[in-house]
Formats: sequence, C-alpha cells, structure tokens
Amino acid sequence: MEQIRRCPWCEDGSLLRKYHDEEWGEALHSDHKHFEYISLEVLQCGLNWLMMLKKREIFRACFDGFDYEKVALYDDGKVEEILAYPGMIRSPRKIDAIIRNARCFLDVRKEFGSFDAYLWGFSGGKSILYTDRQNHATSRLSDEISRDLKKRGFRYLGSITVYAHLEACGIVNDHSDFCWKYARLAENCVRMDND
Repeated sequence: MEQIRRCPWCEDGSLLRKYHDEEWGEALHSDHKHFEYISLEVLQCGLNWLMMLKKREIFRACFDGFDYEKVALYDDGKVEEILAYPGMIRSPRKIDAIIRNARCFLDVRKEFGSFDAYLWGFSGGKSILYTDRQNHATSRLSDEISRDLKKRGFRYLGSITVYAHLEACGIVNDHSDFCWKYARLAENCVRMDND
C-alpha cells in the first residue's frame, strides 16, 4: 500500500496535518475566512502555527467567530474582556491590530465589493506556482500587497505574513512537489518566476 506523502511541516499526524489536508493551499473565496486567516496570522507573529491551531476556538470565542463587522465595533472594554479570556494570547497590540484590521477590511470591501476580489485581483484571479520552487518567505507579490495593505491602514501584515496568507488561501501553491495536494492544485496555477 502506497503511503500518502505530504509537505514535511505537517507530518505531526494531528492538527497540522488536518489543517494541511483540509485548508492550506485551497483556493479561498470567503471574506469571513480571509479575515479569520489574517487574524490568526497577526496573532501568530513571533509564535508558532501549531499554537494558533490549538487556540483557534479560543480566538473564535474572543473575536465573535471572526465576524469583521462586529470586531470593527470593539471598544476598550471589549479589549479588556479579550485579554482576560482564559487561554488567550495577552498582547494588547495584536488585539488592537485585529480590531483596526477589521475596520480597514470593511473599507476594502466597500471599495472592491469584497476583500476576496481585492486580494485575488493582485494575481489576476489566478493561483501562482513559482518556477524556481525554492522555499520562499516573501515574493514580489507579497511585497506589493503588504505595501498596499499598510497604505490602507492594516497592521502586522508585513511581506512575510502576507506571503503566509497567500499560501494559506491558495493564491500561491507552495506544496512540496511530492505532496499529494501539489499536482491537484498545480493544474490550475499560472507558472511564474519569483525574482
């Protein structure tokens, strides 16, 4: 019996594998999920992704299921409530960034119709497969999107964080060549250089 091969980072047999197999790299077109992923990536800065997955339900409870319309209305009292929530990451700056990002997210939706249309517009609606297939932390695309998000007021979304989001939401296919998801997703990718 042939063993299913996966990207090496997810071979923990549990949460990372489940996230890899069910979410990571799949073409995402839900504003709700975009906001959740971006918020998780903000919370992850300086920490590890496995911790984010373990605390995901805590984060969902703290941020009303990542309902960006509700989060955009949070005040100082709500920040204190979030900081006191058992198991929550106690970083007022990250919590403030998520609230600010929710407000900016709404502005982007107003301008483009959806955050999804805005984000996928940078790649012409196509998923990208970089031809050099090296492990990247950033790309020209993530640099460009990060600069634009910062101009729009978003916080904690530097090029590395944006690149992680592009991988997560399927704009960039960074599955290992031998991973079972690579070939399936590569069929719908535009190949390009990352220089």
